[in-house]
Amino acid sequence: MMQPLQGSFVALVSPMLENGSLDFHALEALVEWHIESETNGIVSVGTTGESATVSVPEHLEIIKKTIDFVDGRVPVIAGTGGNSTQEAIDLTQTAAELGADYALIVTPYYNKPNQEGLFQHFIKIADSVEIPQILYNVPSRTACDLRPDTVMRLASHQNIVGIKEALDSSERLSELIRISQSVADQKNFSVFSGDDPSFSSFMANGGDGVISVAANIVPKYISQICSLNLSDQFDHAEELNSILKNLYELLFIESNPIPVKWMLNKMGRIQPGIRLPLVPFNQVFHEKTINEMIKLKLI
Repeated sequence: MMQPLQGSFVALVSPMLENGSLDFHALEALVEWHIESETNGIVSVGTTGESATVSVPEHLEIIKKTIDFVDGRVPVIAGTGGNSTQEAIDLTQTAAELGADYALIVTPYYNKPNQEGLFQHFIKIADSVEIPQILYNVPSRTACDLRPDTVMRLASHQNIVGIKEALDSSERLSELIRISQSVADQKNFSVFSGDDPSFSSFMANGGDGVISVAANIVPKYISQICSLNLSDQFDHAEELNSILKNLYELLFIESNPIPVKWMLNKMGRIQPGIRLPLVPFNQVFHEKTINEMIKLKLI
């Protein structure tokens, strides 16, 4: 049985130069920093990695370079979702060929499929590509919600090994934990939070980890909070987590990844590039953000 996926997985940004072209030198430096900071794995070209603004060849090049830079030291989870099932299959297949360890597959945005459509979409991908796959539910972005009864139907497929759930709902979490336990005798099915503000309490209640935006900025903190939760030191985890409360808020004060890329630029880790239709971080938030970064000793 495959090792369970647990801990802090960074939803890594895709660094860009000011003109919007990809910056692979910065990407390599970020990968090294995350491995030093004990990040447990790297998600390449998810929402935070601007999957919606890069072309398909660029998307695959970022995945390939990330795999090369990581060089087997931690798992690489490739974002390979699409709003067309065939495109998601093609991306997932290529990511598998490039050597990704897992694929993260978001619900097919914009189409607003019903539950049967979602089931058929994920089953078709799982039947078509031999790579462990993580379902990704983020209704605030996709206009569809992958409900627990559908997850239950999908969880028994050998290639489907977990879910990233971005809904902040303790009831939803409990249902997903129950699903994970119900298949535990056949396989590991990991349940990840995709919501930074609530991930620590999510883990205290049985979640396996987080796929985190904040880990781009404070990788050591997020890694420690995960470790503490996984070793049942919930009070200590919550103490650390409370330090980051304002940071979580600032990271989502405008559409992700606008704030996180701006902060990384201020930290000297990436150039300021971001692609339309995303625009640079609104100046009205700069002072507040800088003050918080100084308080956290990030700059």
